[in-house]
This record gives sequence, C-alpha cells and structure tokens, in this order.
Amino acid sequence: MTDAIVVLCTCPDQTSADLLCEQLLNKRLAACINQLAGMTSLYRWEGKIERATEIQLIIKSRRSLFEPLSHCILAHHPYQTPELLALPIATGLPDYLAWLTQETS
Repeated sequence: MTDAIVVLCTCPDQTSADLLCEQLLNKRLAACINQLAGMTSLYRWEGKIERATEIQLIIKSRRSLFEPLSHCILAHHPYQTPELLALPIATGLPDYLAWLTQETS
C-alpha cells in the first residue's frame, strides 16, 4: 500500500470545478486533477430523487494530506454536503508515485 490516494469530488459547474482545482494545486494538496464534464448524477436529497449534470473531479493526492485537502474543498465548495471520497492506491508506476509525492510536498 502506498500513501497515494484518489479523491472523488463532484462540482455543479465549470467555475466551481476550476476554483477547487486551482486552490488544491496552488496549496500542493494535489499533484493532478482530472475534470470529467457532462456527467449525470442521480441521488436522493432531502427526501426526493434529484438529477443533475455535474463535473467529476479525480484528484491525485496523498493519504497524509486528506484532512487539509478536505478542509480546502469544504471551504470553497458550493454544495452543503459535497461528495468527498478517498480511495487508496495499492500500487502504481514508481516514477509516477514519486512525482505525485514530489508535487505534494
């Protein structure tokens, strides 16, 4: 197991996605973030089933940075309860993992 994680977070629009990416990268809380636009999400919220077009962020970071990363997202995210899920990375290309660590140090 490595210290590397992938964090999933959805955003309602390009403006909020770009703001979050800029904040996380400038603070070195993420090495790389992919934006997957045009995703349809269906979810239960306040007793109703909702449907929304969102942007999925795939954030590459480190487990040791999850707490400050989550605080940064919560401080800048427009949703009351944003998706914020961290998935462990079991292994990966050693050079990529070294780069990820270097860019988040």
